[in-house]
Amino acid sequence: MEWDDDGVVLSVRTIGETSVVLSLLTRDHGRHAGLVRGGVGRRARGVLQPGNRVACRWQGRLAEHLGAFGCELSAATAAAVLQNAAPLAAVVAACAVLDTALPEREPLPEIYEALLGLLEAVEHDPAWPLAYVRWEVGLLASLGFGLDLSACALTGTTESLVFVSPRTGRAVSMEAGAPWQPRLLALPAFLVDPAAPAGPSDIAAGLALGSHFLGRCVYAEHGREMPAARTRLPQVIARMLDPGSGAGAERGE
Repeated sequence: MEWDDDGVVLSVRTIGETSVVLSLLTRDHGRHAGLVRGGVGRRARGVLQPGNRVACRWQGRLAEHLGAFGCELSAATAAAVLQNAAPLAAVVAACAVLDTALPEREPLPEIYEALLGLLEAVEHDPAWPLAYVRWEVGLLASLGFGLDLSACALTGTTESLVFVSPRTGRAVSMEAGAPWQPRLLALPAFLVDPAAPAGPSDIAAGLALGSHFLGRCVYAEHGREMPAARTRLPQVIARMLDPGSGAGAERGE
């Protein structure tokens, strides 16, 4: 059997001397792996980079087999951000998260389209760190672990929402959360009000939220660790936003 689809490269693993196992997030077939013969060659290496969009054909004798991919490059996102450490780190981190968090072979068109939007933002939008944080919060929601940032979990107010409960993922107001502030996660204003400004500390807080809930709800639930590419991302973005600070530690990690 065979099918054609569009996909984004998530990861590549060498197998044997000349072949690789390619993992794609495809539009209609979800996260799907397949063998690429000759995938270690120079031409194939340029195509099979995390974040690149490809037109692919999968072929296998049975649907449950690994099968084989043939791929043609559609958009070279990896090459576009190769010379910029932080955008490249964001692309690699997003692909690593999807490669390790998504079920196999389950169509996830909403997540696929969200990834395309993120890749577009990272390549063209100077405010891409906000897009990354929003993408990760959206991914959590798509996986069934959405944060409730609409009102304070303790009082019901919609004003002064500045914290998030690390246990429930619900917002907490300044007044209600003050006694427990050291135990709460910071809620960056731009996740409540899209028009709110966002500085380096807001981006760091947003990345900390994503890291905490991905770790707690996605990875710990299955006895796995966060991908190293995602663990490194906050430090890389912090250096980009404030090169002289040397900052980068996420709150709550």
